[in-house]
Amino acid sequence: MSIAKEFREFAVKGNVVDLAVGVIIGAAFGKIVSSLVEDVVMPLVGTLMGGLDFSGLAVKVGSATLKYGKFLQTCVDFLIIAWAVFLMVKLINRVKREMEAPAPEKSSAPPAPPRQEVLLEEIRDLLRK
Repeated sequence: MSIAKEFREFAVKGNVVDLAVGVIIGAAFGKIVSSLVEDVVMPLVGTLMGGLDFSGLAVKVGSATLKYGKFLQTCVDFLIIAWAVFLMVKLINRVKREMEAPAPEKSSAPPAPPRQEVLLEEIRDLLRK
């Protein structure tokens, strides 16, 4: 089998295409979350902490500059993405459990009629006699 044919079979398998779509969506989601944290969450947190700007937080150690403000923003990014993925996996697992749950078995015999119906049928039969 030629390498091109093998690669074509591999590339068009459903799992590979699903994975590619997931990676693309994940990258876009990461950009959205980064913008949310950088442009919305961190300015609000900074305002609540007395006007502190996290993006500019840095410490100079010798000739190196440690930008721990950016690190804090990245940590918040991670927490938001991890929370979103957790909720998504939780939702998917719940849907899978519901789909895999066995349907209630239908009995072959019809359910017994309510007691009132049985009594009414007996009265009807007695009146016929």
